Amino acid sequence: MTNEKLIYLYACSDISTGGGLETYVSTLASYGMPGVSKDVITSLEGIDQTQFKLLHVQEERALIDITGECPSIFTAHNHNPYCPSGTKYFSTSEQFCTRSMSVLGCTWGHLIDGCGSRRPQKIVHNILSSYRLLEKLKKLRIPVIANSDYVREQLIKNGWPAEQTVTLRCGTPIPKSVTAPLTLEIHQNQRILFAGRIVPDKGLEWLLKALAQTEVSIHLDIAGEGWDRPRMEKLVNQLELTNRVTWHGWCNSERMDVLYQQCFAIIFPSVWPEPAGLITLESYARYRPVIASRVGGIPDYLLNGETGILVKVNDIKQLVAAITELSTNYQKSRFLGQQGHAWFLKEFTMDIHVNKLQKIYEKTIDYFHGHNLLFSE
Repeated sequence: MTNEKLIYLYACSDISTGGGLETYVSTLASYGMPGVSKDVITSLEGIDQTQFKLLHVQEERALIDITGECPSIFTAHNHNPYCPSGTKYFSTSEQFCTRSMSVLGCTWGHLIDGCGSRRPQKIVHNILSSYRLLEKLKKLRIPVIANSDYVREQLIKNGWPAEQTVTLRCGTPIPKSVTAPLTLEIHQNQRILFAGRIVPDKGLEWLLKALAQTEVSIHLDIAGEGWDRPRMEKLVNQLELTNRVTWHGWCNSERMDVLYQQCFAIIFPSVWPEPAGLITLESYARYRPVIASRVGGIPDYLLNGETGILVKVNDIKQLVAAITELSTNYQKSRFLGQQGHAWFLKEFTMDIHVNKLQKIYEKTIDYFHGHNLLFSE
């Protein structure tokens, strides 16, 4: 710590593990924002919180340690503040949850709808944790940053004041490697890319079933690992797609750059309401269009018909049509990729994200000292 009051990022997790939240926090910390420490706090035990200019809380479980003695702001990266299971998705019926949080509704969701654990102790823990978090936020009147309008709407729906909630969409660094618009040669290779965890929520099963109904020239690269991979490999065999699918496993950034550059489109087929859509930004940064599910916060990050194509969740016919459209139309694939890249440079670089975040910090500090009304509608 220094004698000068600084803004600190506060996360309980080890940010070196490489998850989405951890990557965001480490990127933000290393950016070099004026007045923001490059050291990320992972514990507040024994620390006088009056010495901070501001605390930017990154995880909901970290809120329990906030005393309210300095300006603080919380970023909601996921559904946990208003959903005890954190999913907003019923695996049993494959439907999205549209309920507000309630003891009865969420208990029913866990036990009947399959939105989370069916173990009684886990259900009680999940529900109590979410209510304690919401009450903590209300008691401290901490402003909340939502990473999409969908997340902001859910927060407001569950009782958080609109004027204390603001949407700040994600940002991502400009790639260090050379990127280029789609070429005819690459388009003719007919490769599409799925990048993500191989778990049911990410929609790989839906994508594979759609792939089986597209032209045999289209090849799918899969970058990622997950516990559902054996079942998906079995499905690939059943659909006779063995020669049309390549499993790359977990890939580092250099390998991902290669996979981005050799495809004509990225497929983002999540079947659960993703809070945001970071994969879209990584695609735009590399001049590639995205075909994605119209669900959750994803539409915040994809302009349908301008930077990619949005399709109805689990609609194989729509997904087949979208893939076919881009596979047979080089000019459109290239145009959407260029439009996405232009939008990325205008709205989603880390420079732009940080600039907007600094303004939110300033408003939060003024709000703490009673000088403004925070965020207006």
